[in-house]
Amino acid sequence: MRNTPSILFIAIDSIIPVRGKAAAGFDEFCATLDHNAIPAVWVTSRSRLQVDEPRRRFGHMNPFIAEDGCAVYLPEDYFHLKPGKTIRLGRFTTIPIAQILPAAKDALDTLSEETQVETVPLRSLSPRELAQNTGLPEREAEIARQRDFDELFFFAGASEPDVARFQNAATESKVSLRQHGVMWSAAVGRNLGQCVRDLIKLYERALRSHPSIIGIAGTAEAEALLPVCDRGIVLARHAEMETAAERHTKARILGMFSENVWEQILEVVTTKR
Repeated sequence: MRNTPSILFIAIDSIIPVRGKAAAGFDEFCATLDHNAIPAVWVTSRSRLQVDEPRRRFGHMNPFIAEDGCAVYLPEDYFHLKPGKTIRLGRFTTIPIAQILPAAKDALDTLSEETQVETVPLRSLSPRELAQNTGLPEREAEIARQRDFDELFFFAGASEPDVARFQNAATESKVSLRQHGVMWSAAVGRNLGQCVRDLIKLYERALRSHPSIIGIAGTAEAEALLPVCDRGIVLARHAEMETAAERHTKARILGMFSENVWEQILEVVTTKR
């Protein structure tokens, strides 16, 4: 890592779906990064527990950012320097950006009461209801709702104006909401950009250099991640290519499922701008 030209921040939710196969060639891409000692930080909306299995599967040994920018998780002794204010969560030294639970739970309850918009937190469901509402097997669904910072929920019969009113109230209360299909998450103090910036400072102190920061994301994640990176790569499906090019004029747009997409990314990653 001492001479690495780049540090990657990879939004993995589109690349490694919760159900189904990962994007073809991603495992070989990860192995090549490891061979060349190029750090790849994973960025995900999932929790620390949810990324355990994919991290083992792909041999990911670098830091990751979870719960849509609630915290940075550092593997044991990854940096031989003091990273500042941290807490211990599981096996990881964690840089908290959002407030740890139950802050989000309490904020969600307060918003529901003040707006009279009913929300259903995943923590309130039985194992069977949880599986039915997430579409996951019971064990995976149980892991999905075990969070460190944000609170997962869905709206119960709310109209569009109800949801809009709830969102406005959340903004006024400085509660961050994220939507993932029918599911939503609430967090207090979440900030993906701050996660990235704090981690970059650690890398620069450890490396004593300023490597290029490259963000790699699907179209759903690019808007949040790419602005805090030096260079951006958007992985778009065929039908999204034109829209992605119009929206991300400074990024390189590549086909998510094109045959040589990971080779093209490696060309960008291994050269300094």
